[in-house]
Amino acid sequence: MTVQHQAEPDDRALQAQVSGSSFYAAMRIMPKAERAAMFAIYRFCRMVDDIADDGTRARPQRATELDGWRTDLKALYDGQPAARAAFLDQAVRAFGLRQADFMAVIDGMAMDVAEDIRAPDLATLDLYCDRVACAVGRLSTRVFGMEEKPGVELARELGRALQLTNILRDLDEDAEIGRLYLPGELLWQAGITTTDPNAAIADPRVDGACRALAQRALEYFAAADRLMRSKPRGRLLAPKVMETVYRTILRDMLVQGWTPPRHRVRIGKRRLLWIVVRCALLG
Repeated sequence: MTVQHQAEPDDRALQAQVSGSSFYAAMRIMPKAERAAMFAIYRFCRMVDDIADDGTRARPQRATELDGWRTDLKALYDGQPAARAAFLDQAVRAFGLRQADFMAVIDGMAMDVAEDIRAPDLATLDLYCDRVACAVGRLSTRVFGMEEKPGVELARELGRALQLTNILRDLDEDAEIGRLYLPGELLWQAGITTTDPNAAIADPRVDGACRALAQRALEYFAAADRLMRSKPRGRLLAPKVMETVYRTILRDMLVQGWTPPRHRVRIGKRRLLWIVVRCALLG
């Protein structure tokens, strides 16, 4: 069967999409080769994420397309023509990026394709975070020049912190496409038994579940911050910017709360610039 692939975004289009974002700000302060590798990783993540989120196509078709990415990645690492994955070759060679981490990202996207995730248990949510966020972190820390042990540890802690913050920020957007990533245990503790996304996030008691999840995110942020303050080898300014930006977003959400109606918390460009400057000055 012939699979219709979406048009591949070029680097200029991707940079236009993320201009003004915390990711773009963090990547712009990196040396050229490292910045190019990070944009290649980001491009890969966007392409497989677009497959997972494409509600216009049937699940089997999207699963087949993700399998195609697995095939292309295997070809890349086997030194064969790699089709869509060919743009990753330079970054893979320059920084020793691991095939298993790219595959883990695809496995995370496959979880969204298999079924709409709704009130997963904490173990399932943790697996999802490891695949869609920590695996990206493991790729990134190799670009940052970190040694194996502290790099994996930073990816584990910061990846979870960032992903949980995204979940808390994107409640309404995720519900619109039938997803509810808030863990079932925390919803039930708050008195919410439904797994219907729109019903769950419309319940005022969702604020309690979100605050419990936010506390977990803060603990991950604290662990990541402790690790970076220990001064492991590597270029840590970019992850420090991401950590500071996302922790600021999380704290703003804690002030605002999650009781409906909610307003999406954003970091303005001036505030983002101040965070970048502050991180650069303080280290």
